[in-house]
Amino acid sequence: MAMRSSCAMRARAPRVGAARSAGVQPCARVVVANCRRRPVRCAAAGAPDDPYAALDRTPKTLTLRIGESEVTVETGRIGRQANGAVMVTEGETVIYATICAGRDVTADGGFVPLTVNYQERYSAVGRTAGGYRKRDGGVRENETLIGRLVDRPLRPMIPKGWAYDTQILEWVLSYDGERSTDALAITAASAAAAISDVPLKKPIAGVRVGLLPGETEPLINPTCEQMERSRLDLVLAGTEDAVMMIEGFGDFLTVEEMLYAVEKGHEAVANACRDIEAWAKEVGRVKNEAAVLVAPEGVDDAVRALVGAELAEAMAISVKQTRGAAVEGIRARAIESLAGGDDAKFTENDVRLACGRCESNALRSMIRANGVRQDGRDTKTVRPITCSGGLLPRAHGSSLFTRGETQAIAAATLGGATDAQKVDGLGNDKDRRFYLHYFFPPSSVGETGRVGAASRREVGHGNLAERALMPVIPPYDDFPFTVRLESTITESNGSSSMATVCAGSLALQDAGVPVTRKVAGIAMGLILGDESAGEAPVILTDILGSEDALGDMDFKVAGDGDGISAFQMDIKVEGITLAVLREALESARVGLVHILGEMDKADPAPAGRMSVYAPQVEVVEVPQKYIGKVIGKGGEQIKAICEQTKIDTIDVNEEGVVTLTGSFGCDMPKAVEIIRSLTVEPEVGKTYGNARVTKVLDFGAFVEILPGVEGLCHVSELDVTRVANVRDVVEEGQTIDVKLLETNERGQFKLSRRAVLLDEGGEKVRRELAEAKVAATSGDDAPGRGRPPPKARRGRSRLRE
Repeated sequence: MAMRSSCAMRARAPRVGAARSAGVQPCARVVVANCRRRPVRCAAAGAPDDPYAALDRTPKTLTLRIGESEVTVETGRIGRQANGAVMVTEGETVIYATICAGRDVTADGGFVPLTVNYQERYSAVGRTAGGYRKRDGGVRENETLIGRLVDRPLRPMIPKGWAYDTQILEWVLSYDGERSTDALAITAASAAAAISDVPLKKPIAGVRVGLLPGETEPLINPTCEQMERSRLDLVLAGTEDAVMMIEGFGDFLTVEEMLYAVEKGHEAVANACRDIEAWAKEVGRVKNEAAVLVAPEGVDDAVRALVGAELAEAMAISVKQTRGAAVEGIRARAIESLAGGDDAKFTENDVRLACGRCESNALRSMIRANGVRQDGRDTKTVRPITCSGGLLPRAHGSSLFTRGETQAIAAATLGGATDAQKVDGLGNDKDRRFYLHYFFPPSSVGETGRVGAASRREVGHGNLAERALMPVIPPYDDFPFTVRLESTITESNGSSSMATVCAGSLALQDAGVPVTRKVAGIAMGLILGDESAGEAPVILTDILGSEDALGDMDFKVAGDGDGISAFQMDIKVEGITLAVLREALESARVGLVHILGEMDKADPAPAGRMSVYAPQVEVVEVPQKYIGKVIGKGGEQIKAICEQTKIDTIDVNEEGVVTLTGSFGCDMPKAVEIIRSLTVEPEVGKTYGNARVTKVLDFGAFVEILPGVEGLCHVSELDVTRVANVRDVVEEGQTIDVKLLETNERGQFKLSRRAVLLDEGGEKVRRELAEAKVAATSGDDAPGRGRPPPKARRGRSRLRE
């Protein structure tokens, strides 16, 4: 008997009665668990022993009104295995956000091991990723920037003692293009964290604020169309009580305009935070506060008694490297004394963290009590500044900017349209004709480390400096170049991104870019006091790296004395008030005026003109009907021009704008001349010299009078005498002078070499022709109506009119 594979055999379902007699609920179908013929019975849904019956997937929703938009937050239906998961919808934009925490302690309690990953799926707009690999996954610059926007305000809200790896993941699953997703991503991450068991001090929310030209009232959550015209692009995040993070860019807004925008943005944020907190108490998990690490009792007192005075002295050392070595030596001695023995009460990590708290207190006390900082400055003084232009001889523009122990080398490179940065995202992103790349090598802080692809920090700092300088880049019509800036940090002790703004501004001037205004950058800090004791906060101008790390705020401001072009604020406590923000902005304005004055003293000064090594760019507008003619069949005309003049690229858009880009040594005037000649309309009666003969036929020759424009010179118009054979007069490739006699109804051109010869011969040729005419018409000298005998006529050339 033929054998049948057991894997292909279907098990028969048992009879319903048999199933009931065995005490088992009947199944809708039998599931074959393996290749055996034995049927496997399954319990029906809703049975008492069904493990899925207890899962409640009923959605719990929250509706937020933020500005002009309505945001819906939903949980309970999707992603139940995560610590927290939400689906956030605004219009037809949908973001799925989750938060998960690891099971093991991985940190020491000195920082929060939090990572944020944000990703935009091409399927959200019905597209497929370009390139060979069609799978989404490569992190784009915009995704990194939005991930940082989410991380910065949320991190201070998680207690430092939370030592478990925590990951926030966000995916844009649907995008309607109505509004950008960065502020929505902040709110989504906060909602996921609020309903999870990860400890969170307070929920936060994000909002975007715009300001239309001529308007005084800011726009809350404006559309992308409105943002195209907006003078302000501000993303704000905060809690119900205070502002946690602001990042924005503007067309040199005043301090009052920006503060009012922050105030209105925070009002919207506060309302959303109250709603999220109430909703989280209703549907969220119990917070795992017991897992937060706390310092053992007495460790701070023991460290303070042992090395507190020494740490205070070491923190006052002005030189960064010397100060760091001294502090590290004191830490090592404290660890050895308090955590070195078998009967030690504290661990090495406990003592190290206590030393860090002692260092922070020493820095704060030094500033608050004496008004003196580590390098000897008061709270309002900017570090010494030196700068110069033209540092790199072959770069199109370069500069060196040094402020204290922070130093940056900037290089500007000019290019054509093909050098623009291609942008590939969900929205209708345009190519960037100005962009900045920021490099922070480990050698800038005297360390070793990885080099290669840009880190998240490098991407973020570069974007901030780029947006600070973007308002001063002239429009394309005035300066048709692509501009690329590089900033390499060679020393770092605070505010390297703002040093990049200063160095970049000088490099642009050195490259001959006609910037509309000069721009500088500065970083402000904050030391909060004890409010119960009536201590006012202290604003620090031009902060050091240690003041950034141990202080309460890092507020970067770029612009000039009249307005702000970029700003970024991160708070390490639970927010600041608008009054403190106002004081910080006013101090920043005074600092910017001082820095710009020092930049004007650059020695040597920026060249202020384009380098001889810079490319040449010319823009020529041609009628749209000539676009095909300029390009040529298969681009042959453009290729011919490039080969002839050494031009690098010729770009033609749909409006007929031709952009020519050439490197050092190209013949740009010749290329422009050829382009213009391709669009010249031939004029009747005009003589075209050195026209090339392109084809010779029995009845005449075709002659190119303009690039791509040919006409026919008939055999009767080749010479003042009769021409028996066209090739006796002209050959292919020969150049002759011809006159355009007429243009027929089909646009064909009639040319004449004979007319040119007559014009050049003048009276002599006309006289000979007149005499020949008289002789030909005389009837007394020859028979046949005055015409010579046939043999005489064949042996003598005849002049023609």
